[in-house]
Amino acid sequence: MFEEMLKYQTQMWESIGETFIMVGISVGAALLLGLPLGTLLYFCRKGQLYENRTLSFVLNSIVNIIRSFPFLLLVVALIPVTRLLVGTAIGTIAATVPLSIVAIAYYARLVEQSLLEVPKGTIEAALSMGASKLALVVKFLYVEARSGLVLGLTTSIVSFISFSTVMGVVGGGGVGDFAIRYGYQRFETEVMVYAILVMIVLVQLVQFTGGTLARLLDKR
Repeated sequence: MFEEMLKYQTQMWESIGETFIMVGISVGAALLLGLPLGTLLYFCRKGQLYENRTLSFVLNSIVNIIRSFPFLLLVVALIPVTRLLVGTAIGTIAATVPLSIVAIAYYARLVEQSLLEVPKGTIEAALSMGASKLALVVKFLYVEARSGLVLGLTTSIVSFISFSTVMGVVGGGGVGDFAIRYGYQRFETEVMVYAILVMIVLVQLVQFTGGTLARLLDKR
């Protein structure tokens, strides 16, 4: 296996770089859009501060549909959207479109769950002190739920890494594409094992870093 690692080390580093691009853009989408979407889901719930059953039903339906959609089929279904946005349905950048959409829905649900664990007394205390809507969210809710938000993001990143390997099937690049092209199609089992080990190491690093950070942020 060591000989195979040396033989394909250039291609492997390129594949890891492509995986980082796909996952990195997905994480950015999750933070920029998934975080506020999850917060909105939380506030629109029954019994919450800004209860809105119609909006809650619509948003929950969209999130649930995206989360329940088989990822590979979602990639295929979004090909017209991907072409419209980036001009092609093949390649690493094109792969970030379906990944980002899944990332937004996936993390939004985890954000909602994390915020639900915040005691209602926190909101009442913030309102009694005259906190604005923005301050209520940023300085109170997010601060109280920071450990859960980090754990949710960690879980999401692990899932995004897994989803990124699927993109190799449709020419999205990454470690999954490397495993298919240099391992499966060439019947080189050692290369497949090599790719699997790389993915395991990446996931473990993410899990360890996220878990450690969450424990440091947890002041309970």
